[in-house]
Parts: sequence; structure tokens; C-alpha cells
Amino acid sequence: MQVHGRARARLGAAAFAATLVAALLAGGPAHAGNQKEEALADSVRLALSNAINDARPPKPVFRDEAARLRYQQWFNEMSGRLKKRMPDDFSRTEFLEAAWYEATRAGLDPGLVLGLIQVESAYRKYAVSIAGARGYMQVMPFWTKVIGDSDRRKLFHMQTNLRYGCSILRMYIDMERGNLYLALGRYNGSRGKPQYPNAVLAAWKKWEFQPAAVAAR
Repeated sequence: MQVHGRARARLGAAAFAATLVAALLAGGPAHAGNQKEEALADSVRLALSNAINDARPPKPVFRDEAARLRYQQWFNEMSGRLKKRMPDDFSRTEFLEAAWYEATRAGLDPGLVLGLIQVESAYRKYAVSIAGARGYMQVMPFWTKVIGDSDRRKLFHMQTNLRYGCSILRMYIDMERGNLYLALGRYNGSRGKPQYPNAVLAAWKKWEFQPAAVAAR
């Protein structure tokens, strides 16, 4: 199943990889797929490592006023949708800024990332799967050794977790030559099985942003 044209157009840039499924009850463990550590070319590993270690803060930078207004519309819309899951205004603002920054930095639609987080961790910062994957995007700890500084505790840090997850998903999309369905399967460790990709694609629809509709309100 090839990802449709509109979705493929949203996905451009960089290279990256790893994680699992989790639509969990509050307080329960996340439920991981059978993830595998990928054999990476040195160039891919270096690109991932450089992306992870980029110290710039996750603050949006806009090329013009129209781009800034579009982001503000997106933020306002997503903040309203996320309020029940993240009632604290400061935490929600910090999360959405980082999610937008890391998604766009990796060439991903922010709505896709929000949908994946919904499926992976139900927006629980400290979610841990049966297989040991951690945080919002359920990143497997082995990635900290492969492309990071081996500090697994950092996977519970919001921006670090989002950066790993987005970078890894981007790598899988590149590996699968733009086929989002197969890339999501790799992310979950269930490549070729429909349940996880279908769940994420369905969740993505709930976080899609339609700027014209927002502007018309």
C-alpha cells in the first residue's frame, strides 16, 4: 500500500528510525511491537546522531508573516483539541511548540506526529511499554546507544523524546522510499501487518489541520 499523494507530499527531508504501539489506559504500560535494531550505514548513523545532538531550542522561526499566522492558527486549533489531555496551559504550549518544531524539522506533518503519539502513548510523558520503549513516542532505549549519549533517562525528556521519535520515523520513511504504511510498520516493529499503520493513519485524521476552515471562523 503506497501512501497517497497528499501524504507523500507532506513528507520531505532528512534520515532516521524505531518504536512501538500503545493505546493505553491511564497508568497502564504501553504495548510494544517486536522491534528490531536496524543495521545502519555509517552515513545514516552520523546523520541521526547530528540531528539528535543539535542543541538549538525548539522555537518556531518563520520565513514571513503568512507563515507565522499559519502556525498561530495551527497552534490555536491543536491547543483546543489537546486541552482535555493536557489541561495545564504552560505544559500544553511547551509540548505543541516542540512537537511542531521537531516534526517540521524532520519533514513530517505535525498532525501525523500527534496521531502517532496518540496511538503510542496516549500523550503520557512517562509511558513505558512491555518491551521497555519510553515516553511520548515510545522510543526504544537502544537508540540512545546507537545515535545518542547512552543516557536512557533522557527519553523521558519531552523534546529529546520527540526529536528521537521524529528523526527515527523520518529515517524509516526514507528507507521505504516514501511508503508511509511500511515506514510505520517498521517504527512499530510490525512491518507488513496492517493494525498499527491503520491505527496511526486513522488517528492522523483527528489531528489534521485545515487553515482555510480555521481562518473562516
